[in-house]
Amino acid sequence: MNGLFERKYIIQGIFIAVAIIIASRLFYLQLIDETYLLSANNNVLRKMVIYPARGVILDREGKVLVQNEPVYDLLVTPREVVDLDTALLCELVGIDREGFERRMTTARNYSPYKASQFEKQIPASAYAKLQEHLYKFRGFYVQNRTVRNYPDSIAAQFLGYIQEVNDRDIERSNKFYRPGDYIGATGVESAYEELLRGQRGVKNVMVDAFNRPQGVFAEGKYDTLAVAGDELVSSLDKELQVLAEKLMRNKIGSVVAIEPATGEILTFVSSPSYDPNMMVGRERGNNYMKLLNDPFKPMFIRPIQAQYPPGSIFKVVNALTAQQAGMIDEHTIFNCPGGYRYGGGRAIMRCTHVDGSIPLVTAIQRSCNTYFGYSYARMIDHRNLPTAEAYTLWRNAVMKFGIGESLGIDLPGEKSGLLPTADYYTKRYGNARWGSGFNISLSIGQGEMGVTPLQMANIMAIVANRGFYYRPHLIKAIGEKKIAKPEFTEKISAGVDAKYYEPVVEGLSRAVNVPGGTGYSVRIADIEMCGKTGTAQNPHGADHAVFFAFAPRDNPKIAIAVVVENAGYGGVWAGPIASMLIEQYIKDTITLPKYIQDRIFNADLLPKLETGKSTEADKVTSSRRADPRKDPEEEPLFVHHRILANRHD
Repeated sequence: MNGLFERKYIIQGIFIAVAIIIASRLFYLQLIDETYLLSANNNVLRKMVIYPARGVILDREGKVLVQNEPVYDLLVTPREVVDLDTALLCELVGIDREGFERRMTTARNYSPYKASQFEKQIPASAYAKLQEHLYKFRGFYVQNRTVRNYPDSIAAQFLGYIQEVNDRDIERSNKFYRPGDYIGATGVESAYEELLRGQRGVKNVMVDAFNRPQGVFAEGKYDTLAVAGDELVSSLDKELQVLAEKLMRNKIGSVVAIEPATGEILTFVSSPSYDPNMMVGRERGNNYMKLLNDPFKPMFIRPIQAQYPPGSIFKVVNALTAQQAGMIDEHTIFNCPGGYRYGGGRAIMRCTHVDGSIPLVTAIQRSCNTYFGYSYARMIDHRNLPTAEAYTLWRNAVMKFGIGESLGIDLPGEKSGLLPTADYYTKRYGNARWGSGFNISLSIGQGEMGVTPLQMANIMAIVANRGFYYRPHLIKAIGEKKIAKPEFTEKISAGVDAKYYEPVVEGLSRAVNVPGGTGYSVRIADIEMCGKTGTAQNPHGADHAVFFAFAPRDNPKIAIAVVVENAGYGGVWAGPIASMLIEQYIKDTITLPKYIQDRIFNADLLPKLETGKSTEADKVTSSRRADPRKDPEEEPLFVHHRILANRHD
């Protein structure tokens, strides 16, 4: 009997304890914790996402390149839409009835109970009219947003653009992004997305039956503040960029200028370009398709994605690596009878001069093909090593100059260029008994070699520094603390001792500053510019005009590479562009004769299109017709009669 009484009290105690717990919990939920009240009152509360201002991007002097401007997204909760004046709403938003139905169907499919985008990026002028009537449209409300604005409409490929996230973006972000959010798609916007995007906030607003705000809920207790994205200071010189884009107007090609002492990119031009404001606003989709279908490919980032035979600039690398390997020195002399013969004399790589006995400095100055054919042959054939092993040593030395591998610029999509391996040639010729004659075109930067304009400019930065470089980059400081990425402060050696640069620098100086040099017509008064013209062969059309230089000779401030596709001679087209940019940067003036300036500014070297299509045959410009004068030192006379591998058997 006592056991029954004990069990009775135990059971009663359990019920009493449960009742106390439930009562306590109800007391807490109803009188202390307002979380559930917030959920219960969703019919009169509006949870507003506060989007942060995206980080501003400045040039190196603090001038604005990218800023933000307000726009408004119109959101709809389909379940709440009643007694709608559809005609008025369509008029205010700028859509037709079919567009309205399509948007409402999309919103219902997403969720009848949750808000989703009805119309995005309504400009401030249209929003002002909409706001007056918004109370009439139950179930609709406005979300404040910002979009990018480019006040000078420059540097489109460098800056990039933002776009609405897709399902893949949302998944990769671990649900950080939500439908309707924006993300950097290309350029710096993409490379620095996590810094630029900031952190969303939330604001809980009381609204009445007409969707009109009635105040902040619970004095903002449950709100969170939005945190703006970090400000980025780019390395770009805005004024120099504007000038470079004007000089490259109606031309296809690239301009890359680097500050040798830091690796900071001063100018980054991909031409033809486009107005980056085209990728903002409600016409973005239509504009994107226009740019995508443009035959001149303005969205192609030529400085880091186009790969050209480097031509004469590679003779500089050839000279430096051969000296470091002990195959030549500044006193080495080769005889130039007008070309370099190989394959037992059965083939010739022609030179543009009959130079006779010629030393290294003069070979650089006059761009002697013969000299560099001999120096390359020594590297491959005269090192008492199997050909493949000798070639691999040569290739490894060349790659230290940033050829054949990406440089690691802070932009997505950089190409590595092309520098074939020994295995490539062994497979191509069927055995390992090939020698320098089988790829002698590499000695003068032709053949199977491809280099980006960024890599060309970086080679000039290496020569300017006499043997090292800093990784080229476009952002020099991040946030209020002006933080620099550590990988951009690393000093990288090119593997050639400083003493071997002096004869090369002397040759480059003479090429510009001594009468008869290929760049003499674009020399700059009071500035010793060291440079080289080039005419890179193009198997698909007219040759590419190339010029690369650095200045001044001592304590260099700028290294530059200019490529103008299908334009012909480097000294005629690329040289003046580089000269004007260097002088503008160093002296803040341009003294090149006005007739040369006018010719460059006004030239239209775009290929002539037929029936709206661009073909390689169309890519013939008027460069030679416009200036019939020939520069014999630049004439590309390489004749390569391939020798089959079995001829060495």
